[in-house]
Amino acid sequence: MTADDIAPAPDAPETPDEGATAPGFEELGITGSLLRAIKDLGYETPSPIQAATIPLLLHGRDVLGTAQTGTGKTAAFALPVLENLDLGQKTPQVLVLAPTRELALQVCEAFEAYSARMKDVRVLPVYGGQAYGVQLSALRRGVHIVVGTPGRIMDHQAKGTLDLSELKYLVLDEADEMLKMGFAEDVEQILAQTPEDKQVALFSATMPATIRRLAQQYLNEPEEVAIKGKTTTNQNITQRYLVVSYAQKVDALTRILEIENFDGMIVFVRTKNETETLAEKLRARGYSAAAINGDVPQVQRERSVNQLKDGKLDILVATDVAARGLDVERISHVINFDIPTDTESYVHRIGRTGRAGRTGDAISFITPRERYLLKHIEKATRQAPAQMQLPTTEDVNTTRLARFDDAITSALEETRRIEAFRDIIAHYVRNHDVPEADVAAALAVVAQGDTPLLLDPENDELSRAVERDSRPPRERQDRTSDRADRGPRERRGRGDYAPYRIEVGRRHRVEPRQIVGALANEGGLGRDDFGAIAIKPDFSIVELPVNMDPSVLDRLRDTRISGRLIEIRPDRGVPNRRTPRDRDDRGGYDRGGRDDRGGYARDDRPARKPRHKD
Repeated sequence: MTADDIAPAPDAPETPDEGATAPGFEELGITGSLLRAIKDLGYETPSPIQAATIPLLLHGRDVLGTAQTGTGKTAAFALPVLENLDLGQKTPQVLVLAPTRELALQVCEAFEAYSARMKDVRVLPVYGGQAYGVQLSALRRGVHIVVGTPGRIMDHQAKGTLDLSELKYLVLDEADEMLKMGFAEDVEQILAQTPEDKQVALFSATMPATIRRLAQQYLNEPEEVAIKGKTTTNQNITQRYLVVSYAQKVDALTRILEIENFDGMIVFVRTKNETETLAEKLRARGYSAAAINGDVPQVQRERSVNQLKDGKLDILVATDVAARGLDVERISHVINFDIPTDTESYVHRIGRTGRAGRTGDAISFITPRERYLLKHIEKATRQAPAQMQLPTTEDVNTTRLARFDDAITSALEETRRIEAFRDIIAHYVRNHDVPEADVAAALAVVAQGDTPLLLDPENDELSRAVERDSRPPRERQDRTSDRADRGPRERRGRGDYAPYRIEVGRRHRVEPRQIVGALANEGGLGRDDFGAIAIKPDFSIVELPVNMDPSVLDRLRDTRISGRLIEIRPDRGVPNRRTPRDRDDRGGYDRGGRDDRGGYARDDRPARKPRHKD
């Protein structure tokens, strides 16, 4: 659903008329070094959500905002927070809760960009999957702003390592997404442990009853703001997407670079470190690539942009901030290596191509758990990106052979050099009695080096992995076998699953979506990494890939669901001795407690659903 589908709440300020003169950031109350920083970033006129929200937050009002992803709401809450920040206070003043680590990192990067001209503003991302040591040392040194996911924030609260006693501002970003992922109880528990006199801003793309109840309980007479988004994109830009897991992104990008007929290209990634890492990997694979980000000196940035303009460089790997305002005619393609969660950033990114009437191509990499973003993009841009297929080995081989032919044709045109080498080849043929065709083939081997010219179609693991990821989750299971006749569940091409036990169950009012949301977010798992889930009275069994990286378990050790430590560990099928009811939990796992034949395992009859109070 887009903001166009959302009716403004009663008495909520509506989007300003397009013909009206919008106030500048100065008129809204943004001053000094903060104002200079956002002008450096190219911000000139506030978006409707910013114009409506910034004055309210600057004057201490709580805000309940309805705005779609991509309307500029990060600046809407970040700028007034930074304007009022007390740099002398060492304990956290600001807490921003985000549903995913990706969004948390984006919000952190935005805070860092906006505060670039301010002195010693300390922003800390807090999310599962990152080492505790980094977070703990930063918290001991003192931070002003914490941006995190609910699970890891709760974990720090439980350990006593996150002091929120002097918190002044709390922001709930993408609140409806947090609730969809099962974080409702976690969010309420965090809110309950923060000072009552804090200022709260809640932003949501939709306004279901659960969000309204949350606002009524934890916001103090909030001012409601409802914004209708009108984001559109250049019709000259062809938008495509490829569903690919994070692990396969670099290889998938390399294939696309081999097949696509591109001139200049920008590859967008999420963080500064990733720009350097990816640029280095591309250079190692033979591409002329450079990184630009907020830490790259202006002189070096300008040099890289000029090299792109002059054709001395083909690929820039960039962050949003570094590429803002970049206009180079040679840019024929934009690749969203990391898809932004905010459609405003998406539109800014792909707008680097297809300028001044030219055509352009935008290709976005979407991991299986980011599919929901496609609807946001389609509604916001009024265009539906087309799903593309990964180029096959045959496609790559055809392209390589064509380039090889072109290289030979080009060399044959250098007649003087050809004449000089003819005598050398003739001498070799006479003295070694070898056919000229074999000598030519040998020279090709010398020129090619150790890297094979052609890929082996029989050993194309990348295509199989990407094809598997691109299927909808329900289609990843073997649907050809009859449910009534099959024994243990078969999943073609997915590999085996192993059962893991977590210490939350029905009596803790846990649901499958909470388990999937917490484990995916904290462990970096995709939603397709989950098999069946069996929720028992005191614990649950979750099927995860049998070949799962051990680091995933390490990241999940301290994860909490509904406030409880899950204590995840492999389930060995040994009866748990806590309660007699747990004896026969070695049967088939299913979301409703059924075995794979459609019946219920012995002593594993379905319990009544707990009654949830609305």
